[in-house]
Order: sequence, then C-alpha cells, then structure tokens
Amino acid sequence: MSDHVHDPNSEHDHDHDHDHDEEAVFVVTDEDGNEHEMVLVYTFETGDRAYAVLLDRNDPEDDGVIFRIEEEGDDEVLVNIEDDQEWEQVMKVYEELAAKENGNA
Repeated sequence: MSDHVHDPNSEHDHDHDHDHDEEAVFVVTDEDGNEHEMVLVYTFETGDRAYAVLLDRNDPEDDGVIFRIEEEGDDEVLVNIEDDQEWEQVMKVYEELAAKENGNA
C-alpha cells in the first residue's frame, strides 16, 4: 500500500454514489476546483472515530486521501481532518496498519 498524503489546509466537497454491490465512488473537488472520482479502498477506526482512505479512480498510483467519517442523520459523510493533532494520530495509526498489511510489522 502506498503512502497516502492529505493537505489538512485544503478544502474538499464530497458527493458519492452509493450502491452496496459496487465500489463506493466519491466525487472530490480539490482546492483548484478540479473534480476527481475517488474510490473507497479502506476504512479504519481509532478512538471513537472512523476514517476512510480514498484513491483516485483514474490514477490509482497517485497518493490517496484520508477523511473522517461522520454521521448526519441516516447518512455517512466524509469530512476533512483539519486538526493537526488529530491528523498526526490518524497518520500514525494508518502507517501502523499499512506496515502490518505489507508484512513489515
């Protein structure tokens, strides 16, 4: 699994197509207004929060992004991680999980 980089200062809007029989695809708009189709590839939890790792559907070798998953009513939404301390904790957990998956732990 490649390292996933996230700019905590960037702003993203999220829409997603939800079909349980297919991959979860999200349309993410970056800070330059460019839309990217992102595929949910992994979720994990740390503490009492859940996080999602997404890769660009058209460029899977590119670095991915990590968002916090929050519930809004019956829906789950992806939210930017803007707190530096939270981001550092999430990256630490993610890197440990990635190392285990790659057999390096």
